[in-house]
Amino acid sequence: MSMKTSNIDFKPRIKAEMEDTIMRKAVAMAQERIGANRQIMVNELGHWEEWRDRAEQIRNHVLENLDAYLYQLSEKVTQNGGHVYFAKTKEEATDYIRDVARQKQAKKVVKSKSMVTEEIGLNHVLQAEGIEVVETDLGEYILQVDNDPPSHIVVPAIHKDRYQIQKVLHEKLGYDGPETPEAMTLFIRERIRKDFLEADIGISGCNFAVAETGSICLVTNEGNLRMATTLPKTHIAVMGMERIAPTFEEVDVLITLLCRSAVGTRLTSYNTWLTGPREAGHVDGPEEFHLVIVDNGRSKILGSEFKDVLRCIRCGACLNTCPAYRQIGGHGYGSIYPGPIGAVISPLLGGYEDFHDLPYACSLCNACNQVCPVKIPLAQLIVKHRRVMAETGLTPKGERRFTRLFNYANAHPALWKVGMTMGAKMANWMIKDGKVPLKIDVLNDWMDARDLPAPDGEGFRSWFKRHQAERNK
Repeated sequence: MSMKTSNIDFKPRIKAEMEDTIMRKAVAMAQERIGANRQIMVNELGHWEEWRDRAEQIRNHVLENLDAYLYQLSEKVTQNGGHVYFAKTKEEATDYIRDVARQKQAKKVVKSKSMVTEEIGLNHVLQAEGIEVVETDLGEYILQVDNDPPSHIVVPAIHKDRYQIQKVLHEKLGYDGPETPEAMTLFIRERIRKDFLEADIGISGCNFAVAETGSICLVTNEGNLRMATTLPKTHIAVMGMERIAPTFEEVDVLITLLCRSAVGTRLTSYNTWLTGPREAGHVDGPEEFHLVIVDNGRSKILGSEFKDVLRCIRCGACLNTCPAYRQIGGHGYGSIYPGPIGAVISPLLGGYEDFHDLPYACSLCNACNQVCPVKIPLAQLIVKHRRVMAETGLTPKGERRFTRLFNYANAHPALWKVGMTMGAKMANWMIKDGKVPLKIDVLNDWMDARDLPAPDGEGFRSWFKRHQAERNK
C-alpha cells in the first residue's frame, strides 16, 4: 500500500477538486478561523520569533544527534518494561505489528489519529488479517465509515460539511438524528464506546518521544486516545524516527508552538504522557507496550539536501495558510500528506514517480515559510525538488526543449528584441477572445487557464519608451 490516495492523474484531479464548492468553502472558513485564532495566540505568547528560533535549534540538535537519542530512547523504553522495534521499511513496521496482533489473537484494534500509520498503510494490513480496525478520532471515524482518505494533517475531515456527514451516518450507520455536530458526535460516541472495551490492542501515533525518560507525548482534543491506550491490554505506539525531544524541557517548547500553530489554542484539551506498560499494583494502563520506530526513507532524507523537512512537527500550519491548498483541498494532492509539507515530503517518502506533480502545486508565495513554527524553508525545498527533477530528466521533454529555447533567446539580447517585437505583432492574429486557438505543447495548460488581454500589436519595451518620451516632453 503506497501513500497515494488517488489514481486519477494530477490535472484532472485538481480540476475536479476545484469544482467542489463545499470543500472549498469549508477549507476557506477553516483557514480564516484557525489563522485568526493562531495570530491571537502568537500575540499573547510574545517573542514569537525567538520561540521559533529555539524550536528550530531543538529540532536541528535532535537531527544532528539522532543516533544517540534513538539509542537512549530505546534503552529507557526497555528499562521501563516496554518493547522497541526499529523498522527500516513500512513493510517491516506493518509485519511487526501484525505479528504482535497474531500473538495476541487479536480480533479488534482501536486506533487514535496517526499520520505515520496512514503512511505505512497499517489499517489495510490488519484488515487483511481479518482484524476489525476502528478509528476513534471523530473525523477519522467518519472518513473510515465513508471509505474516504483524510485531507488534512490535523483536521482530517475538513473537506466535508455537516450535511454530508449526516448523509454518511444515515446511509452507512442508520443515523436518523439532526445535522448538529453535538447530536452526531453523541451518536458516534455511543457506537464506539463498546469498541474501547472489546479491543485487544490499542494503537497510537507519537507526537514526541522523550529520550531521557522513554516517555511518549500525545496531544489530542477528544479524549479517545486515553481510552485507546489504557483500556486494551496491549498498546502499540508508532512513531517516525525523527520525532524525539531530549527532555521534557524541550517538549514544553515544541508543544507550546504546536498547539498554537495547529488550531490556535494554548494547549490541546488532552496532553497525555505514557511511560511503558502498567506498573505493578496500578489499575490503569496496558499490560504490554510496544514502540515501533519507523524509518521508511527518513535516513536517506537525513543525509540529503532536504534534511530540513525532518524538523516538521506535523502542526498543519502550512496547510492553513497555503493559497493552493485553499483551492484544491487535501485530496488534490493525492497523498496522505497534503499541502506544502506534502509537496516536499511525499516525493521523498513515496518517490517522484507517484508524486512528481506536487512540487508544482505551489505558487512559491512563501506564506508557509512564515508560519512554520520550526522554520522549515518549504518554498525553497519545493524549488529544490523542481531542480532535481529537471536535472535528472523527470520533467516532460517538451518542457525541457522549450526551456532550452527560451534560455538561448534570453541569453542573446538582439534575438530577444526581435522575438519580442515579432511576438507583439503576431499576437494580433494569435489571440482570439482571450484565448490562443493554436496548441503549443507545454504551453497549452498555461494558456487554457488564462483569459489573455486583447493585443494592440505593441511590445512592452516600445510602449515603455513611448510613454517615457511623452512624459519627458
